Amino acid sequence: MALEKTPLCNFGEKAKDFNLKSVDEKKYSLKDIVGVKGTLIMFICNHCPYVRAISREIGETATELKKYEINVAAIMSNDTLNYPDDSFDNMKIFAKQNNFIFPYLIDESQEIAKNYGAVCTPDFFGYNSNNELQYRGRLRPLKDLKPVKNSKNELLEAMIEISMTGDGPKEQYPSMGCNIKWK
Repeated sequence: MALEKTPLCNFGEKAKDFNLKSVDEKKYSLKDIVGVKGTLIMFICNHCPYVRAISREIGETATELKKYEINVAAIMSNDTLNYPDDSFDNMKIFAKQNNFIFPYLIDESQEIAKNYGAVCTPDFFGYNSNNELQYRGRLRPLKDLKPVKNSKNELLEAMIEISMTGDGPKEQYPSMGCNIKWK
């Protein structure tokens, strides 16, 4: 497990299209998941301890963001041959266990992760209503793979700000996690 940090937010960068299969067996493209006031696209996987530490909160955050007309999708881009815990069947189980109400998509070719410049799991990309990147930070601080007590959900707050103003916070802290498992 190689620890990676996300790069700084490239404000204004446009969301890239995709057409990927979800755990509900349907295919989704960017236009299918774009929200009225914003869109959150995250790169996650099933086995990463950094994702597992916040997986329930990812589901809760997505539910809360619906109230702000922000849609969410998660993409799993890891090599499933060498990391079978991230298989499509295991993605279905993981999504159900964590009450994911959003499409959890498999990027078998890893092309979408490369197009987005995703580097780790979790890697969050928060877009405004114009599909312009406004957030590339963490969900919240972690210490010893546990959420820091009394810390705030920075991802939720940033996405709410984006829904209201179109702009993300200027101060953002990088997300940290396992590197994407490239083929």
